[in-house]
Amino acid sequence: QVQLVESGGGLVRTGGSLRLSCAASGRTFSSYDMGWFRPAPGKEREFVAGITRSSITNYADSVKGRFTISRDNAENTVYLQMNSLKPEDTAVYYCVAGRFVYSPENAAQYDYWGQGTQVTVSA
Repeated sequence: QVQLVESGGGLVRTGGSLRLSCAASGRTFSSYDMGWFRPAPGKEREFVAGITRSSITNYADSVKGRFTISRDNAENTVYLQMNSLKPEDTAVYYCVAGRFVYSPENAAQYDYWGQGTQVTVSA
């Protein structure tokens, strides 16, 4: 069992930055693929970014070049650095963890979800 707790959300102006953190419980964090999702119009969950247990990263086209995902296995934490934020980035961001993730964009392949942290970008 893995518990995920997100933090770092808030209100920021267009062009600003935020850094989200996701702290995971358990001693097997390094064996999980991790990621971030958010709701989007017409979609229940939209893939934002993913990082495998070997630190290979993937990004949605909409955030590529602006967001960076990273992990610290010693701290059981995954991060999402968000720069050049836009109003359309406004959403609740959910941290996810999965043992066997073959398609990072597929939400169904993740076993655990956090409660989410709100990001609001004002125009």
